[in-house]
Amino acid sequence: FSLKELHGIFPWLVESIFGSLDGIIIGWNLRCLQGRTNPNEYSVALDFLDPSGPMMKLVYKLQAEEYRYDFPVSYLPGPVKASIQEQVLPECSLYHNKVQFPSSGGLGLNLALNPFEYYMFYFAISLITQKNSPVTHHVSPSNSAYFILVDTYLKCFLPTEGSVLPPPSSNPGGAIPSPTPRSPAVPFSSYGMHHTSLLKRHIAHQPSVNADPASQEIWRSETLLQIFVEMWLHHYSLEMYQKMQSPHVKLEVLHYRLSISSKHHGSPAQSSYQALHAYQESFKPTEEHVLVVRLLVKHLHAFSNSLKPEPLSPSAHSHTASPLEEFKRVVIPRFVQEKLYIFLQHCFGHWPLDASFRAVLEMWLSYLQPWRYAPEKPPQSTEPLPRSVSEKWATFIQENLLMYTKLFVGFLNRALRTDLVSPKNALMVFRVAKVFAQPNLAEMILKGEQLFLEPELVIPHRQHRLFMSPTLGGSFLSLRSPAVTDASFKVKSHVYSLEGQDFQYKQMFGAEVRNLVLKLAQLICQAQQTAKSISDHSAETMASQSFFSWFRFTPSEMNGSYTGNDLDEIGQDSIKKTDEYLEKALEYLCQIFKLSEAQLTQMMMKCGTAQDENGKKQLPDCIASENGLILTPLGRYQIINGLRRFEVQYQGDTELQPIRSYENAALVRLLFRLSSVLNERFADQMEVLCSREDFVGRLCRYHLTNPQLIQKIRYSPMVRDRMTQNWGPRISLRFLASYRTLISLLMIYFLASWFYIGPVGCTFIIIVGYFLYAVIMTFFFEGWKPHEH
Repeated sequence: FSLKELHGIFPWLVESIFGSLDGIIIGWNLRCLQGRTNPNEYSVALDFLDPSGPMMKLVYKLQAEEYRYDFPVSYLPGPVKASIQEQVLPECSLYHNKVQFPSSGGLGLNLALNPFEYYMFYFAISLITQKNSPVTHHVSPSNSAYFILVDTYLKCFLPTEGSVLPPPSSNPGGAIPSPTPRSPAVPFSSYGMHHTSLLKRHIAHQPSVNADPASQEIWRSETLLQIFVEMWLHHYSLEMYQKMQSPHVKLEVLHYRLSISSKHHGSPAQSSYQALHAYQESFKPTEEHVLVVRLLVKHLHAFSNSLKPEPLSPSAHSHTASPLEEFKRVVIPRFVQEKLYIFLQHCFGHWPLDASFRAVLEMWLSYLQPWRYAPEKPPQSTEPLPRSVSEKWATFIQENLLMYTKLFVGFLNRALRTDLVSPKNALMVFRVAKVFAQPNLAEMILKGEQLFLEPELVIPHRQHRLFMSPTLGGSFLSLRSPAVTDASFKVKSHVYSLEGQDFQYKQMFGAEVRNLVLKLAQLICQAQQTAKSISDHSAETMASQSFFSWFRFTPSEMNGSYTGNDLDEIGQDSIKKTDEYLEKALEYLCQIFKLSEAQLTQMMMKCGTAQDENGKKQLPDCIASENGLILTPLGRYQIINGLRRFEVQYQGDTELQPIRSYENAALVRLLFRLSSVLNERFADQMEVLCSREDFVGRLCRYHLTNPQLIQKIRYSPMVRDRMTQNWGPRISLRFLASYRTLISLLMIYFLASWFYIGPVGCTFIIIVGYFLYAVIMTFFFEGWKPHEH
């Protein structure tokens, strides 16, 4: 094919592979393509899309001719789309000089992208748009072709060793040009003080964009990272967007929007109304999305940690540092930190309270531990002691203070609302506690908080945020130690740039968060007690389910009491794991926040978590009123989290209970009709017999009455004035519909046949035996109903 023909089919080919932006065309469905289920298609797709494969060769060939392809702005992340539509240039340099209006005055805006950008835009956004792909089998996201390609592209364009491989070129000795500066189609106002691209800094002085291979290396690396970050992380609401802006920038944008609205829209209020709806994006990341972001975070840590040690001479550094090395130095704070923090906040606040949050949790913990991806190996020791966090990571911790402190508070609030008896939820608490309990980590976080809380001696007003500008230098900082002051300003710059000037910081080691930790410790102890009670109940249930107990009659079956728990199915092994996780988590929390046994005991006693004398859990907390029992907020919390429960019993007519699984439905209905006929016919006679005070009356009452339960039981909240019905003497034959009763009778008849006893004789023996048994029981237990099982 000629270049002109390749240029024409390139957009169609990209859409055929990654699917359409509206999600209608699925494409190759790389997110569901796995080597285990489709080995041939899997290997072909990876080879075709490899950085050195045919597809990328086509991209580089078209790149050499400086072709441009339109990408609709309407499919960009919400904040970017809204700002471009309002003619406010986004902060990211990826969008600079690329926005174009349609020539015919249409409503659609487009980005003019080069082939490499166009290909990577589609590749990255397919993770977001292709959500409703048909899946016929279980798919493991980490084994999909898409996940492998992300890892491959990261290793190729952001290498931890060596440099980026140069792209193949059709011209001998030539290079693929980076995008040339273009004049914008419309005037734009920037909504932020954006950073200058590293690429521009290295190629601005060159007469030809093809002259420096290093600039090509930086351009592809920076473009790839910016596209991944923008497509995967740049999603948040209008409120969060406004909070990220400094006051003077927001004022500048407001003036610009008012001027635009007065010219084109006629009403400032209309512009503000449109902006409100434009920025409010309904964004729900999937578990696969979070796993891919975690892969990006882990690789960026490894990429940043592969930075070569700085030379001793500053002058030597300025001449020898390559663009890639400078890129490694700033890759996380400049390109990732802000958007990842907003993304994590969104997930912490909107993710369901279930075990799927584990993906978000591990991604967060991966970012908090860059030392795990450092090239140096920990020293081998015979004892598996936790590795102390080196002091060299103090700067990273201070410059990412909110990642450690505010998100930890967010996790505490989530943990307090989850069921910690579940092994998966207990594991998440254990993982967070274990990470923050690493030696020296809590001390460095505390030091970062102290730096942030230091008083500002020289700059009394924070609202201008001028101390963040590098042009102010340190000439006015002579009153204090330069190193300490510089560190303090870095921490404050980090916090205020992410949360705004009016942010009220909540100390991780302050009294308020400490109270939350104590509540979590109390909840852990409650969950341990609940798990123990479940374990005991499961053991009793297993013991009672022997072969012979299958034929035993228990009164609870007919009165409908429920003594089990929905968590009975988790098994003894899972209960043991839960107890281990919670015990270690409690130990780690005590280490982090210096909690003592006395504090834990006092907290437990204050909240009334002691068990009853019989070792069972207390009933939910409630108060008695004229309308019955009313749950308190604590009681609702206890029920929701499975800490306590009411005894649930059937309170209606036992004859009208729903048919149980151990009963024959046809026999239940037949015996009910027969019992009803007998009761209607002999009602008066049974009433006379039961009213007698002699032994015959007691025997009849034992068989024919169903008195109300005398013992006082605290039921679930209900009205006190219940209509009590006295059913009177009656015959109940429903017990004969039980499979246990029928099989027991068959076994008795079968055993009797061995002794040459016929059915009639065996029936007579059963009746006589039961009569003697009933006579004996009548003397002791008048109210017990053996025939209602």
